[in-house]
Amino acid sequence: MERKIIYLINPISGTSKKEGIRKLIEQETAARKIPFEILPTDKLGYYDEIKEKIQNDQVTDIVIVGGDGTANQVTNALRGFPVNFGIIPLGSGNGLAFTANIPKKPEDALAIIFNGKPKPVDAFTINNYYSCMLSGLGFDAEVAHGFASKSTRGLFTYTQESLIQFFKAHPYQFEVVLDNFSFFTDAFAISIANSNQFGNNLTIAPKADLNDGLLDVVIIQKMNKAKIPFALLQQIRGNNKLQEIMENFNNKHVIYFQTASLKIKNLKLAPLHIDGEPKETAEEMEIEIIRDCFRLLQ
Repeated sequence: MERKIIYLINPISGTSKKEGIRKLIEQETAARKIPFEILPTDKLGYYDEIKEKIQNDQVTDIVIVGGDGTANQVTNALRGFPVNFGIIPLGSGNGLAFTANIPKKPEDALAIIFNGKPKPVDAFTINNYYSCMLSGLGFDAEVAHGFASKSTRGLFTYTQESLIQFFKAHPYQFEVVLDNFSFFTDAFAISIANSNQFGNNLTIAPKADLNDGLLDVVIIQKMNKAKIPFALLQQIRGNNKLQEIMENFNNKHVIYFQTASLKIKNLKLAPLHIDGEPKETAEEMEIEIIRDCFRLLQ
């Protein structure tokens, strides 16, 4: 079957200039004699025109030129269609792309588009929100809310906002409900991950797999704030083993386990982010995996 590619370029993601990327895409795709079209992303997530093109023009591939927020929006809108997705990572974090070993360099990412194989990727829902990477409550959501208000993007701005929010951070109260088991925790943050990282290869869930039917849950429990960087470093390095759900978690700084679904009772209304984008929080959150949600070129 002849390939037909639509490239969706987010004009505001990350910090890179887009004109050079556009020329590279045009050159490399035309050289392979693959029919293609370049379109802008829609900030509201309306892709009815793209859906019609997929159906009427037999489009085979949708390539996301942007970051995790763009990947979330596009895969959510088009996941029910028979297309493969690709990513040219151009965001501030690029957690989904890096988890899938898609290179940051546009030339190398394009090589994956042309030569990679489509593999199924899971996703999950938090109430009515769709997530294809990593979402969370508490500290990292505070960072996401602060970062979204900044006029400049990029790793430096994100790091700066993380430091600001670290000094403001305080624990929230949660009840985590699993099959036949529940527990209360005072925690600085809860991360629910299908990918293994926040982005920029900062790995928070080292055992996560994009297609294992499981979510990795990481809970940073209440502790002396001076201990948090060391506890996080242990988790990032993979020193914390996956725990059995029925364990006593009281003496753990970091709780790390896997499950296909859970409920979180957000007793103090900790803020929420979905794939790095700030969202309205809720008192209760039902979280469930979506198996084989879309196909990603890797």
